[in-house]
Amino acid sequence: MTSARFLVVLDADSTLIRNEVIELLADEAGRREEVQRATEAAMRGEVDFAASLRSRVMELKGVPTAAFARVRARIEPTQGVRELTAAVHGRGGVVGVVSGGFHEILDHIAPELGVDRWRANRLDVADGMLTGLVDGEIVDAAAKAHALTEWAQELEVPMHATIAIGDGANDLQMMSVAGLGLAFNAKPAVRDAASLVIGSHDLSAVIPLLP
Repeated sequence: MTSARFLVVLDADSTLIRNEVIELLADEAGRREEVQRATEAAMRGEVDFAASLRSRVMELKGVPTAAFARVRARIEPTQGVRELTAAVHGRGGVVGVVSGGFHEILDHIAPELGVDRWRANRLDVADGMLTGLVDGEIVDAAAKAHALTEWAQELEVPMHATIAIGDGANDLQMMSVAGLGLAFNAKPAVRDAASLVIGSHDLSAVIPLLP
């Protein structure tokens, strides 16, 4: 990959998109309410993210992989996301997404929204159904920070020219290592720790902050 002027890395759920994908998958299992409560606690930082994710994914056991298409059809991109990615590209930047969500959904929606590179969790599948397990290492707060740092090095972007945008406690580490950490649609702890808070739910509000 050639070098870039700057790097913008977003969270996916409730940032790049308006949805929480695991809750849409839980709808398919009839378990949305339980999973929603656990997701909110994890985003507030009240529980360990990796342990919480494993317990929530266990609630998805038995959901057929055919559900992925139904979930993708329900995804709502966040207002202004295409304008933001176009502006980043127009100024010589690269857009990354690192998510505690899932490749099975992100692989389809990320390129459509102008994202250049992305990293997420994978769901374990057997006989066309979810096993209730995560396949591989979990993308937690440390993994998000590592992804941003790794991509910046690959693209020869100095850390002061990186921007991290997120909403939950799982985003705090990548926001702290970035040159600019933006709280978007964020929980109180994230707003308190951010360099700046984006008050609107429109990602185009980030454009004036780009290098």
